[in-house]
Amino acid sequence: MKLSEIRKDLPTLSNIKFQLGNGTFVPEHFVTEVGITKDFIDCGDVIRNEKIVNFQLWNANDYEHRLKPSKLLNIIKLSEEKLGIEDLEIEVEYQSDTIGKYGLDINGEIFILKRKTIACLAQDTCGIPSEKQKKNLAELPVSQTSCTASSGYC
Repeated sequence: MKLSEIRKDLPTLSNIKFQLGNGTFVPEHFVTEVGITKDFIDCGDVIRNEKIVNFQLWNANDYEHRLKPSKLLNIIKLSEEKLGIEDLEIEVEYQSDTIGKYGLDINGEIFILKRKTIACLAQDTCGIPSEKQKKNLAELPVSQTSCTASSGYC
């Protein structure tokens, strides 16, 4: 989900709810911050700059207040003005057992935290072997699928 999409959705909501992929909801007494970018060097010695809007959800001990859509919209507007945030993809950081990073989507009135995966960005220079192409045994000639001493497939 891009920043422009959440800006469009927030005014239509009465409350903000975030739900993990397993159905668990982020407690309603969270606070957030909005930031951008990450500079790093990968294992192939390539300097990289990742531009992404980062939302951080943190459980506060303040059970009396809830972040309303208008307040989050105001935080986003300030971030655009003061930090120069562009219309980028949103990544959400949320701490449960450990800090997790999630993509963001919306399902009606609920924001869904989508599971993300990581990968090596420099596999060709770091010695990471590429995944071997899998073969469908049903499509191979019988001579290549039978287990005989001369077939080389045992």
